[in-house]
Amino acid sequence: MRGKLGFTKEKHPFISHYEFYKKIADDKGVEAKITIPAPAQFLAELERGKNANSIGDFYQDRGTFLTDIARVYREEILALYEAGVRTIQLDDCTWGMLIDEDYWQTRQREGLSKQDVIEDYPFVNNNAIKDLPNDLTINTHVCRGNYHSTYASKGPYNDVAEAFFARENAETYFLEFDDERSGGVEPLSHLPEEKVAVLGLITSKNGKLEDKEAVIKRIQEAKQYLPLKNLWLSTQCGFASTEEGNILTEEDQWKKLALVKEIIDDVWKED
Repeated sequence: MRGKLGFTKEKHPFISHYEFYKKIADDKGVEAKITIPAPAQFLAELERGKNANSIGDFYQDRGTFLTDIARVYREEILALYEAGVRTIQLDDCTWGMLIDEDYWQTRQREGLSKQDVIEDYPFVNNNAIKDLPNDLTINTHVCRGNYHSTYASKGPYNDVAEAFFARENAETYFLEFDDERSGGVEPLSHLPEEKVAVLGLITSKNGKLEDKEAVIKRIQEAKQYLPLKNLWLSTQCGFASTEEGNILTEEDQWKKLALVKEIIDDVWKED
């Protein structure tokens, strides 16, 4: 950090990036959403390793520090809304970090309390997205790492289910469930009835096409905890979260998306 946190619309690159992208989407007749790192992700990066050394130079009170993170994020979100954004996705690796015991051991050595962090993350996220325009949708995605077909964290959602699913105020949750690293679907029982869980059952890390019936079976398992109207299907993450991309072809990607559409048409046709 080089000073207290602030937001300047004219200097933030995401505004111009979105305006460029929106023109392309408008020509195709589709909505252009935007994904941004979650406030909790920003907090985690500021407190990672040597980054944390400078926080005390500008913030002696943690409450003020957290409130400022939420404030500048809310200012950014409103600036994006003014630029035409109507759907924002908060990409949030922090919950994946918290449920990975191996990863958390490294954070504990930095003097962080796991319980305090579990309280801080919903605080900054919720205060950043409070009192927004009614036609602005806020979604979130728990990324577990997606660099060049590798991953960063593993573990079930159980330990963070109450804080993340029940207390965070996102409308839709994009969740990775493409392999055993993500655990079972039982934690979905913590989602309130007005929220939606998008099941990332189709991996974006390799080109092997999933068995359709096996995917449908997992959806049926999730139906034990949420009604079908509160469930949806997607790939587990993006095909190219970084410039290197994942290890699969463009043809593989289109086949994956076609499978997602085929399963949605079959499973949700009567809902």
